[in-house]
Amino acid sequence: PLAPGEVITAQSGAFERDPQESSTTDEELSRAGSPGSRGGGSTTPDYGEKRLPQALIIGVKKGGTRALLEAIRAHPDVRAVGTEPHFFDRNYEKGLEWYRNVMPKTLDGQITMEKTPSYFVTNEAPRRIHSMAKDTKLIVVVRNPVTRAISDYTQTLSKKPEIPTFEVLAFKNRTLGLIDASWSAIRIGIYALHLENWLQYFPLSQILFVSGERLITDPAGEMAKVQDFLGLKRMVTEKHFYFNKTKGFPCLKKPEDSSAPRCLGKSKGRTHPKIDPDVIHRLRKFYKPFNVMFYQMTGQDFQWEQEESDK
Repeated sequence: PLAPGEVITAQSGAFERDPQESSTTDEELSRAGSPGSRGGGSTTPDYGEKRLPQALIIGVKKGGTRALLEAIRAHPDVRAVGTEPHFFDRNYEKGLEWYRNVMPKTLDGQITMEKTPSYFVTNEAPRRIHSMAKDTKLIVVVRNPVTRAISDYTQTLSKKPEIPTFEVLAFKNRTLGLIDASWSAIRIGIYALHLENWLQYFPLSQILFVSGERLITDPAGEMAKVQDFLGLKRMVTEKHFYFNKTKGFPCLKKPEDSSAPRCLGKSKGRTHPKIDPDVIHRLRKFYKPFNVMFYQMTGQDFQWEQEESDK
């Protein structure tokens, strides 16, 4: 098992290049930034100007970033790109002008945002974002790393049904119980390691950690924190949400009209495959020291261990 603080650099070949929640094409991005595309709570106006984002949702994959983006886009003072630009990890060589052009137009006083969950685990991202604007506000949606890993695997499985079982991929050596921390599904959840990289460039006061669990159980409460962090008036409130029993998570509705509520797509809320309880137990033990370190680093207790002892 890894000692806390040990850096993981190994790559694990075939399963490393998991596509993110959406692998965005250049064509989609140019549409995202064009006039008339839906860049915010309503259609993007044909006036205003394109600005580099002042706030970024940088992670984590399968944590709840899409839910957060959709909720914050309901705020009239926020304009956001619907697709993931992947600028600071895959498209950096295209330059800041390309990046700016992907953004929707905003008026004075509005905030430009984007979300790309892979930034959190990209070594170069903190330095690159800092060199764009050192006062950029960063939002990280985190979730119990064991559940997150299973959700990550479930997404890959839906696209590649031929991949090995979760149990096979999770271990270097099942008999010895050695977890394969080079597998991206597991490595992403070692939040403390990734956060160390960000804290070299950004103070903790510029990073907001959102609980993926509370985003489901108390979306309005988490959104109040997000709006405060962004310096926005609290306008996305409980009246924007209703709980969808079928999907098992809240959906967004426009409070002022009777239009159909917007729920996340069918790729969200997938049923997870049944995982051997012994594997889950070993993963919990593996993550526990990293979780504790993450709580200490952030000053927030996400209660993932408590949540598991309740089950």
